[in-house]
Amino acid sequence: MRRFLLVAGLFALAIGLLWIGQGTGTVPWPRSSFMVNQLHWAGYGAAMAGFGLVLIWQSNQ
Repeated sequence: MRRFLLVAGLFALAIGLLWIGQGTGTVPWPRSSFMVNQLHWAGYGAAMAGFGLVLIWQSNQ
C-alpha cells in the first residue's frame, strides 16, 4: 500500500505541476492545448499538487 500511495502521489504531483505551468503560460506544451494561459487551470494544478503531497506524506507514515 505504501508503494501505491507513493507512486500515485508522485504522479498527482507531476500532473499538478504541469497544470500550473500550462495555466500560467510557463509551459506552453502542447501549443494547441486549451489549458495554456488559463489561470483557473493553475488553481486546479495547485489542488492536484497538494493532493499529491498529501499522498506522498501518507506513504511515509
